[in-house]
Amino acid sequence: MYLIENYARLPVRFVRGEGVYLYDDEGKRYLDFLSGIAVCSLGHAHPKLTEAICKQARELIHVSNLFENPWQEELARELVGEFWTRKARVFFCNSGAEANETAIKLARRHFRSRGEDRYRLITFRKGFHGRTYGSLSATAQEKFHEGFEPMLEGFDYAEFNDISSVKKLLREDTAGVMLEVIQGEGGVNEAEEGFLKEVQSLCREEGLLLIVDEVQTGIGRTGRFYGYQHYGIEPDIITLAKGLGGGVPIGVVVAREEVANSLTPGTHGSTFGGNALACRSALVVVEEVRKLLVRIEEMGYFLRKKLEELNIGKVKGKGLMLGVETGRDCRGLVLEALKEGLVINCTAGSVLRFLPPLIVEREHIEEATDILKRVVRKL
Repeated sequence: MYLIENYARLPVRFVRGEGVYLYDDEGKRYLDFLSGIAVCSLGHAHPKLTEAICKQARELIHVSNLFENPWQEELARELVGEFWTRKARVFFCNSGAEANETAIKLARRHFRSRGEDRYRLITFRKGFHGRTYGSLSATAQEKFHEGFEPMLEGFDYAEFNDISSVKKLLREDTAGVMLEVIQGEGGVNEAEEGFLKEVQSLCREEGLLLIVDEVQTGIGRTGRFYGYQHYGIEPDIITLAKGLGGGVPIGVVVAREEVANSLTPGTHGSTFGGNALACRSALVVVEEVRKLLVRIEEMGYFLRKKLEELNIGKVKGKGLMLGVETGRDCRGLVLEALKEGLVINCTAGSVLRFLPPLIVEREHIEEATDILKRVVRKL
């Protein structure tokens, strides 16, 4: 009654979670294979994460970025330690959209601080980078733009996995290329390794920045700490959010030092960004995810195999970020699965998306695919 109706909510109220399961207000149990859209990376009520949040809340939640923050320093060290170069710096904010907004501003600022009038970014059809004006303008899907036009000037849209379409968009004022190695909202579309390496070569030749949006693929989701690590590329900037906080809002930009240094005091900021509670939560997630990386790949292979056995469409993605292209509207299937106690979602209209907690076990995968098998037979 009091909420703006911008969400098409499903008819379930979750009130409690434990591990890979959610419970509604009537006590019914659901197997969660969406993880709050890749957010609850350690599942629900994870003991170490819960303890850290409670302990930190008793001590200090927030003071602002006017002061030094030891939790930020510690977390930044861990995130840079996984980056391809240790000569990198970190900025903290609150979400993926904010992180991408920062990356866009950083790219422009980098060239302007060098006296170069480069500001345009090449992004890709079916990509998704957020709903703030900069990140929305970078999102090359007109359905998200509808009613909010005009978009911000300075973005050119190429075709994913098509290097010739990228080259055609090059201009003297092009600053960089921004992409996801696996397009999540666009339908779990994976970039080809050869294409990514060609994009990187082009960026190096033309003096452009390579920005990788790791909001959904980062922090172990694909079986590597960062998703780009599967492809042998070295981005100048990456953005993180979603699974890093395990449910506590946090966004991050990791940038090569030479690029990061263009953000000087007063040029950008975030009131809540990287507060003590968010960083303390993220430190636990990072510690736990490192232990899970091999298992994530194993569980990803097992989930892929079980989904392929269902024979309902092409399976795509990596690790525990998988989609099934059904070839038709899959919203009805999602609703039926929910009735049967399985939480998944439909993205890009026809793709069933699976983003289980990174702690998922084989028996959970078997339970999920058994439910799907029943649902498919029913429909």
